[in-house]
Amino acid sequence: MADNRKQEKDFTKEVDELLPEADAVVKSGKLQEGLDKLFVLEKQTRNAADLASTTRLVNVIVQYTYDAREYALLNSSITLLSKKHGQLKGVIQAMVELVMGWREDVRQKDGTERWLELVETLRSVTEGKIFLETPRARVTLSLAQYHESLSNAATPPATAKDSLQTASDLLSDLQVETYSSMERREKTEFILEQMRLLIALAKMKDAESGKEGKDLGGGEAEWVKARIGGRKVNEDFLKQSENEDLKLKYYDLMVQHALHYNSYLDVAKYYYKVWETPSVKSDVNDKGRAALEHIVYYIILAPHNNEQSDMLHHLFVDPPLARLELHHNLAKCFVTRELMRWPGIESIYGQFLRQTPVFSQEKRWEDLHTRVIEHNVRVVAEYYTRITLLRLTTLLDLTPKQTEDTLCRLVVSGTVWARIDRPSGIVNFRGKRSAEDAMNDWSSDMQKLLGLVEKTWMGMNAALAAQSRVKSAA
Repeated sequence: MADNRKQEKDFTKEVDELLPEADAVVKSGKLQEGLDKLFVLEKQTRNAADLASTTRLVNVIVQYTYDAREYALLNSSITLLSKKHGQLKGVIQAMVELVMGWREDVRQKDGTERWLELVETLRSVTEGKIFLETPRARVTLSLAQYHESLSNAATPPATAKDSLQTASDLLSDLQVETYSSMERREKTEFILEQMRLLIALAKMKDAESGKEGKDLGGGEAEWVKARIGGRKVNEDFLKQSENEDLKLKYYDLMVQHALHYNSYLDVAKYYYKVWETPSVKSDVNDKGRAALEHIVYYIILAPHNNEQSDMLHHLFVDPPLARLELHHNLAKCFVTRELMRWPGIESIYGQFLRQTPVFSQEKRWEDLHTRVIEHNVRVVAEYYTRITLLRLTTLLDLTPKQTEDTLCRLVVSGTVWARIDRPSGIVNFRGKRSAEDAMNDWSSDMQKLLGLVEKTWMGMNAALAAQSRVKSAA
């Protein structure tokens, strides 16, 4: 293909004269004879770098083959014209654009088989050409959607998985984030579609292998690819009002990814992003309420750390949460530094929570029980320096073995400091202070004492000075 060639001759007049003649020949039933006449002149215009004339001739050639429904000739003509020596990029772009507009018509009138042949021809012509990367991506997307539809209609699970795998592979091969000719919104749509297919395939593989954790089996490779795809999306771009639909779709995919790994804090943050969307936040009875409820659910399910605690406290004082009485009270239980008895939590919130999609899963209900226990351990550690293991077991509503396991886990994670004296059955929440700690405390106390002495001395001096002024005035 030639680039930046200077036009040597203008063939407009010759083209104007030939087109009616070729049209008459084609209409008389001599399609190939008419095409031959056009091909002869096309070679001359191409060698002369006459872009406008070559484009007209090429478009007429493919139009005649399409109108005649000669698909074998149409596909071969597209391939031949794109590979002609010295063919101009503008000519190929115009031809591909024209042919792409026929895809849906071909599918409806001549069937899927002809449509697939045309799609594969377009993919072959556009392969490896940077100036045709956007049309190739669009054609590939339609082909991927076709294979996905096959997976939905397939009866054997293996066939459905193979079709979905093909659809995912087709889209994953496109590095649309590097395309300079594609609009930013369209890039984002392609990336989200890649993520959606990857997650759908990952779930299918997980269900097939019975593996839903972080092990390397099942669809773990697809889950990792979906996370990488999520990093390609610019979240600032999603904040624009005209991109709200993309924002909601993106965070829905990210929620699915985070739930796969039981990353409850990430899920809460993604739902918070959804809730901040103006159209969602204003819908207080439907989407806004649902998003806020899910934020509460997943923030209390998340393991305790500084980020989780900060987010929970900010959410608790947010006025919209006060309108959800049950959820507000549930958040209050975790914000308040008081013990929560698990039987009481079950009796007050159990019936409602177990009916929600979040806590209908037994694992999440068990995770909630674990978070209540961990909260109680932190409260006990704050108010007690030493407590008997028997008393701690009673407060936590656990068995001695469960109490020890929970305490050990929190100590290892750094949430609390504790040491169990098993012979005496006592749990210590305050460790022995080192000499350095004692000196630091002593130094701090001395600084406070000296500061108080200095403040008192200055006050006494001020009082004495005022008294002497009064006496001298008298």
